[in-house]
Parts: sequence; C-alpha cells; structure tokens
Amino acid sequence: MNRQDDPAEGPDFDLAAARVCAIVNMGSGREAGDDIADKLRRALQGRVAELQFRGTGQGADLPAMAGAAVAEGFDLIVAAGGDGTQAAVAGAIAGTEAAMAVIPGGTFNYFARDLGSGETVEAALAIFDAPRIRRVHVGEMNGMVFLNNVSFGAYPEILRRRESIYRRWGRSRLAAYWSAVAALWTLRRPLRLTVHADGKTRHFTTALAFVAKSAYQLDAFGLEGADCVRRGQLALLVARAKRPGPLVRSALRLALGKSARYADFDLICADDFELETVPRHEYVAHDGEKTWMDSPFRIRVRHDALKVLVPAESGGRDAG
Repeated sequence: MNRQDDPAEGPDFDLAAARVCAIVNMGSGREAGDDIADKLRRALQGRVAELQFRGTGQGADLPAMAGAAVAEGFDLIVAAGGDGTQAAVAGAIAGTEAAMAVIPGGTFNYFARDLGSGETVEAALAIFDAPRIRRVHVGEMNGMVFLNNVSFGAYPEILRRRESIYRRWGRSRLAAYWSAVAALWTLRRPLRLTVHADGKTRHFTTALAFVAKSAYQLDAFGLEGADCVRRGQLALLVARAKRPGPLVRSALRLALGKSARYADFDLICADDFELETVPRHEYVAHDGEKTWMDSPFRIRVRHDALKVLVPAESGGRDAG
C-alpha cells in the first residue's frame, strides 16, 4: 500500500486468466454507484476470464459480500467505494490468496492515494492496463482490519456530525472540515486513556487519540509518525488538548499546515498497543466509519497481509 511497507514489487498479474468480482458500495461518495459500475464494466469486459458485479447500499453487507467472493474462489476482488468500503473488503481478503483492486469512490480516498492508484475512478482504472501485485501491511484492532487509522474521543463525534451536514449540504471536503469544527466545539468530556506498549504503561487525559496506519495521511496533515509507519510500525498520537478551545486551535493549525507537532500531540510508535479507555464502552472511528466497542483495544500490524493490484509503473506513496 505504500513505501512505509516498502515491500518488494510482486509479479505481473494475469488479468486475462482472472475470475473477477467487483463489489460496489452504491452509497459511497459523490459519484453514483451505477456510474462507477458502468465504468468498471467497460474497463474489464472481455479482458478477464469471468466478471461479476455485486452492489449494496448498506456498508454492513460488505464484509459478508467480500467473504463470499473469497470463498467462491475469485482471483481478484475489486472494491469500489470510500475508505470504509476498502477496509471492509480488505478485512475479508487479508491473509487469503485473493488479490484486491482499489477503485476510489469516497470523499477523501486516503488508501487509494496511499497506493498511488489515483484519486478518481478514471485514474484508478489505469491499474488494469499493466497490473502488478504488491503485498502491504494492514492494521488490526480486536480482530477488525483497518487501513488508515482508528480514533477515540472527539473524532467519532465528528463523523456523526458530518453525516448530518452531508445530508443537508451534500458531500464535500469543505463540509467535512466544517463538521470537525462544529463537533469539537460541543465536546463535553475528555477521554481517560491508558496505553500499554513496548513493556511500558502511560496514562493520558485527552480530547482525541488515534492510531495511524497511513504515512500518507500523517504527511498530508503535517503530523509526526510517518517514519514509524514506513518502518512497519503503528503511530499513536494523543492530543495534549483536553477541552474544545485548545483542540479547535490545534485542528485549525493542522488544516493550515502549521501543526505545532509535539506541542499538539504526544507520539508513541510500536508494533502493537493495548489501549484501555474510560468510559469502557467507547464510540470508535475506523477508516471513516464508527462503531461502539469495548475496551481494552488490542491493536497490531499484520505484515504483508494484503495483496493489492497497482499499476506497473507506480512506485506507490510514502504512506501507511
């Protein structure tokens, strides 16, 4: 997925001999799922041994849908949607012999940008012209695969607020950023966090903490930790802010590319973490989705667990 993994580029992928299942999240992003499916059909029809399409408007259906495609022996599973879609599909594919192709259909598409596959559907279709296999690392929390990050504290509330703003004003990055500011101003309580890593225990009171797997995302926001991710580790960033005002100022510095780095966040790099939170029943964000989960949270890297298709000429990104 990235130069953080720095994997050896794998062999060419024999597209003509492949059985391909395309899974389309009909509810992702700003482009209609039917339009994405049509573009995929034009790009793949007649170039593969078998082509099937499966669509859903319910993100909860994606893991089972991808798992069924793996069980049916498809060689390549194409995931069309946003980062949450990619993570749900990757969770079913990781550790199997099936390969995954990433077609971005969301708002930010960090995983696709991380891979160097492009930020639009049209750009990503180039992976089928001269495809190669690359093995990449994935993150895992309590058995759930993630590709970019998992977050605690304020960020899950940001996602909840974002959905309301999207419904009223439509999907855009500006709407996403505004939802962040609106959510941070209404933050009611800090999070108490205990971190176990590398044989040490640390205690924090914070408004926001997240474990990053994407060096691309960290670089994009000017945050520390990208080098850790490129070494194959995870980066835990804990905001020093405990209340809305300081956290909003920190968020604005990030948006302007002027993060004070260590002044805003504490950084811990490790191969695995165990996090305990108070309250124990915590709203957790993962790759743009959100779920209620119970502490403790056991988080680790699964090295080279996912086979992804990339363009032969692509060097990938320095991301995680």
